[in-house]
Amino acid sequence: MKRFFSKPFLLAGAAILAWNCSDSSSPSTDEEALPPIVCSDAWVIQAGNTSYVIYPDMVVTDAQGTTIGQLVLNDDQVSHSIKDAEGKTIVESIDLSAIPVTVANWPTYKVRGEAWHAYDLTGDYIIYSTGDVYDGFDNLIGTADFTDPSATVIYINNVPVTTVNLTTAHIFNKGDKCTEGVATGPESSSSVPTSSVGGDPGDQSSSSDGDTSSNSTPKSSSSAKSSSSVVKSSSSVGGSCPTIKTKSGGRTGSGWATRYWDCCKPHCSWPEHAGGNYSRQCTNKGKSQNSNWSDGSICSGGSQMTCTSQIPFNVSGCDEMGFAFAAVPAADGGSCGKCYQLTFTGKGKYGDNINISSIKGKKLIIMVTNIGHDVEQGQFDIMIPGGGVGAFNGCASMGWGGQGEQYGGLLSDCERESDYKASATQTCLKNKCNSVFSNDAEAKKGCLFLAEWMHAAGNPLHNYVEVECPQVLKDKY
Repeated sequence: MKRFFSKPFLLAGAAILAWNCSDSSSPSTDEEALPPIVCSDAWVIQAGNTSYVIYPDMVVTDAQGTTIGQLVLNDDQVSHSIKDAEGKTIVESIDLSAIPVTVANWPTYKVRGEAWHAYDLTGDYIIYSTGDVYDGFDNLIGTADFTDPSATVIYINNVPVTTVNLTTAHIFNKGDKCTEGVATGPESSSSVPTSSVGGDPGDQSSSSDGDTSSNSTPKSSSSAKSSSSVVKSSSSVGGSCPTIKTKSGGRTGSGWATRYWDCCKPHCSWPEHAGGNYSRQCTNKGKSQNSNWSDGSICSGGSQMTCTSQIPFNVSGCDEMGFAFAAVPAADGGSCGKCYQLTFTGKGKYGDNINISSIKGKKLIIMVTNIGHDVEQGQFDIMIPGGGVGAFNGCASMGWGGQGEQYGGLLSDCERESDYKASATQTCLKNKCNSVFSNDAEAKKGCLFLAEWMHAAGNPLHNYVEVECPQVLKDKY
């Protein structure tokens, strides 16, 4: 999970040395600190030389993503304080209404237990006591030489790429805000050696597991007057994880997921197709619902179009499960309102990469609202803003930026622009989502679902099974 910057950076407090590739015996440093890790939209404040990241659920992390405490409302009901896990005040008199929201710039890391975290110009590393080095998607990428803990060398393909000072390096725990525990892992990787480097990882405990959803967002900085007034965005639904029930006698199979958003009136919004089970339709740039079912589609001169409320979304506490709407083959025209669970295999229809493998085991629950005459059996065409307009384009009136390639959209553009380098593709897609949909927060969140929850995975393979539709999808259908 490499992240490249325009110039070398030094992780604050971790004393990372970046090797000069032309002379591996001469590491170089740069005193400028990397920006704080913000794994879902949050407020970032600076107190002295320290950065604090404040999330809508009141969890507070340091700049490297470790949970250090929570935000507490003061008696004046306006200003807030940051308190650590023991209740000690760290920062006082914080007025969130005066602080702009910082857009998420980091995904959630997958970790196997306590481990050192380091990142610099060369990459992003999770280092376990076994000597194994993983990226943030839980892929084994190299090894670490602990001979000198203050200058631990990281090797990739037996080539030294950087050194890390483990005596001061940041430590990740499963309970940190920006981490997600992995069930299986290398033996003893959950125990960080302390005898040679000093410090007890047990002292790095988290005060809260937190909500690792990348789409958890304050609607505006002025809404944060109390913990009860901080609300989730439309792409993150509150509540417990829905129970998904397999439909008796339902369809099963395997296939792959594509993406599109053409803005047209959905197939299941027409009386002759819906069978009384209408999918919502909208006017006013996809914002205003109405029930004039016989009105034509914007793609053929009418007024009705896709509602932007049907973007893909998450449910708090269900990090490995997402929800979306989709088109199925035209031959399945009677599928309006049916639901399927797609379980991603970690493989791609047209090749594999780290982005595709990172979603292995994730489940996407989809509800059918549309058909595609160019959609094949086993293929589910997921509705994602910026996913490509496909055969029809009703998005000209939306006021959005360019939608990218006709088939494949912004992700296809990014794959080409990054020469199909997976990590660079994901960064590119996040940037395009933020830019193209800068005037439509709802559409932007839907686009970022592909960049963040799906890790910019293009055409991933899946196994599917028909399921009973969960209420969270029925509510948006």
